[in-house]
Amino acid sequence: MQSATGTAAGRTGGKWWPLVAVTLGNFLLLVDVTIVNTALPRIADGLHASFTSLQWVMDIYALALAALLMVAGSAADLFGRRRLYVAGLTLFALASLACGLAPDAGLLVAARAVQGVGAAAMFATNTPLLMAAYQGRDRGVAFGVWGGTSGAAAAIGPVLGGVLTEYADWRAIFLVNLPLTAVAVWITLRWVGESHGDGAHPRTDPGRGSAAARIDWPGAAAFTACAGALTYGLMRGGERGWTERGTLVALGGAALALLVFLVVERRVRRPLLDLGLLRRPSFAALMAAALLLQAAAFPYLTFVGLWVQNVLGLSPVQAGLAVTPMALTSLLVGALGGRYLQRAAPQLPVGIGLLLVGAGALLQYALLGAGSGWAALVPGLAVSGLGIGTAMPVLVSAALGAAPPQRAGMASGAVNTFRQLGYALGIALLGTVFADALHGLGPGTSRAAVGAAYVTGLTHIMLISGVVALAAGLLVLAVVRRGGDAGGAGHGGSGGRGTGADGGAEAAPARAGASAGV
Repeated sequence: MQSATGTAAGRTGGKWWPLVAVTLGNFLLLVDVTIVNTALPRIADGLHASFTSLQWVMDIYALALAALLMVAGSAADLFGRRRLYVAGLTLFALASLACGLAPDAGLLVAARAVQGVGAAAMFATNTPLLMAAYQGRDRGVAFGVWGGTSGAAAAIGPVLGGVLTEYADWRAIFLVNLPLTAVAVWITLRWVGESHGDGAHPRTDPGRGSAAARIDWPGAAAFTACAGALTYGLMRGGERGWTERGTLVALGGAALALLVFLVVERRVRRPLLDLGLLRRPSFAALMAAALLLQAAAFPYLTFVGLWVQNVLGLSPVQAGLAVTPMALTSLLVGALGGRYLQRAAPQLPVGIGLLLVGAGALLQYALLGAGSGWAALVPGLAVSGLGIGTAMPVLVSAALGAAPPQRAGMASGAVNTFRQLGYALGIALLGTVFADALHGLGPGTSRAAVGAAYVTGLTHIMLISGVVALAAGLLVLAVVRRGGDAGGAGHGGSGGRGTGADGGAEAAPARAGASAGV
C-alpha cells in the first residue's frame, strides 16, 4: 500500500511534469554507465591514468549502484520516495562536479563511487514515484515514455560521450549533468508529491519502531563488502597474479562477506533478499541470467572503444557511432515486438535472447582479425542487439513471475541489482583478460604489434562473453517455467523496488521495454 502527501499540489497545472522529472533523472543515471566509454583514451592522456584506473572509472559507478540499490529501495519506502530521489539527484550532481574537476585518477574514481551512490537512490525511486503519480491509462503512457528513455540511454551514451569529448573536453561528460540535475530537482520539488511504501510516515507512526532499524543495514554492509572485495580481487589478480597475497586476501574477504550476508539474511526480520526465493529454480536461474547477460553483452564494448581509438585512430564521435548497431537493433526489437514477447513463455525470449547475444559475440570473435576495421564488428553487434532487445524487456517481468506476489518489490530490486553487479564483475574479469594480452607493450613496440595485441585481447574476451551467454541461455531454457514454482505469481514487470505486490501495476515498465538499457 502507498501513501502520498502533496499529490494534489504536485499535479495541479501539469500532470506530466512528474514524468519529466523522473525520466530525466533515469536517463542521466543510465547514460552515465556508458558515456565514459568513448572518453577513456582522453581521460588516460589527461590524467596519466593506468589501465587499472580506467577499469575502476568504469566499474566503481556500476558497483556502487548494484551494492546499494536494494537498501535504497527500503530507505525510500520508509523515509519518502521524493525525499530520497531529490537527495540522490543532489548527490549525483555534486559527484559529477567532482568528476569534472578531478586532478588525478584516484579522485576521479572516488567521485564516480559517490556518483553511483546517488544513482542508486535515483534508480530505486523512479518507478515507485511514477506508480504514485499516475493511475489507469496515464500510468501506461508514463511507463511507455520512461521505458523509451531507458532504451535510448544505451544508444545515446557512447555517441554523446564522443561528441562532448571531441568538441569540448572529456570533463564535459560529467559537467553536463549539473544543469540537467538542477532542472530535475526543481521540477521534482515543484510537481512531484511525496509517497511512502507502507502507508504511514515513519516519523508519525512510533508504534512501528525506529525507521532506520527497519532497514537491513548489516545485510547491506555485508553485500557491499562482498561485491567490492570480489571486484578488487579480480582486478588485482589480473594485474599482480592470482597467487599474490593481496589478491588472495581480497578474494578470501569476498567469500567471508558472502557468508556473513547469508547468515544475516536468514536471521533479520526484514532482509534485503529473502533467501527462500533462491530455492525456487526459476527465480535462481533468472538471477543468474540477469548477472550473466549483463556481464556478456555490455562490458566488452569498453575495450572495443579503446581499440577503435587507440589502434584504428577513430575520433571519439566515430568510436561512439561504431558500437550503435547493438543499441539500434535492440531498440527496434523492443519497439516492434515488445507486446508479443510478453505473451510468450518467459524462458523463450530470455533464453533465446541470451543465445543470440552469445552468437553475436562469437560472430565478432570469428570476424575480427589483425587487419580488421571497425566494420568487422557490425554483424555481431547487430545480432547481439537482437538478443538484448528480445531478452531484456522480459527479464524483470519473468523474475516477478517466478516470485510470490508479496515479494514483487524485492524480486524487482534483486534482478536489477544482479544486472548491475554483472556489469561491474564483467568489466573487472574481462579487463584482466584484455590487460594480459597487452602485457609487455612499451614505448618502442611497433604499431602492428600493438594492433595485434589489442585484437588478441578483444577476441579472447569476445570468446568468453559468447560462451557465457550461450551457457546462460541454455540454463534458462532448461530451468525457467512460467509460474512453475512461484505459486501462481503474476507475470508482471518492474523497474524498481518498493512498488508493492500488485503484479498488474508492475507490468507496465517491462512491457514498455524499460529494461533495455544497461
